[in-house]
Amino acid sequence: MKLIDIPHFKQVVIMATVCSSCGHKDSEVKSGGGFAAKGRRYRLRLTHVSDLSRDILISETAAVRLPELDLESMGGTLGGRFTTLEGFLLALRDQLISANPFLLGDSSSAEEKTGKLATVIEQLNQIATGERLGVIFELKDPAGNSYLQNLYAPDPDPELEVVDYERSETENDELGLNDMNTTDYENVPITKFGDAS
Repeated sequence: MKLIDIPHFKQVVIMATVCSSCGHKDSEVKSGGGFAAKGRRYRLRLTHVSDLSRDILISETAAVRLPELDLESMGGTLGGRFTTLEGFLLALRDQLISANPFLLGDSSSAEEKTGKLATVIEQLNQIATGERLGVIFELKDPAGNSYLQNLYAPDPDPELEVVDYERSETENDELGLNDMNTTDYENVPITKFGDAS
């Protein structure tokens, strides 16, 4: 476990494990603090291959959208990751392939190979390798704990729009914030475990 300070963002905890028996490696990224006061939305137009080398931190609550591919992930389905944009796009592609093992194997039909999902996977590959540019990459995190690197920091990045927004009631509910008492908690009576009253 290691605490990392991401420049122009915040501290995060990176936890890495390696199985001594089989060698399987896994890593997980958690925010070094709590939820931000507002949600955060990033919108990046990929215009150059160098955009793929941007650092990206995907929190457990983040969702990703690529409008040109009609591809959108739900919040919480990507897990915590710290990688480059290229690495993330390749991992997303691999996740789609592993979730649909018969899509690209020798048992897939011609229709499956040319279907919408196969097309999306191929387009993801083209974007991740820099063959296809001019696409929009959107990252939305209601917890405000995700990050997409600004290559011009501290100056504005002409291709990256960053917006802090007020979370909706639904987003607050999904984060468990609606049930959380953050004011006058010193005067809330303490209930002992097992006390039914």
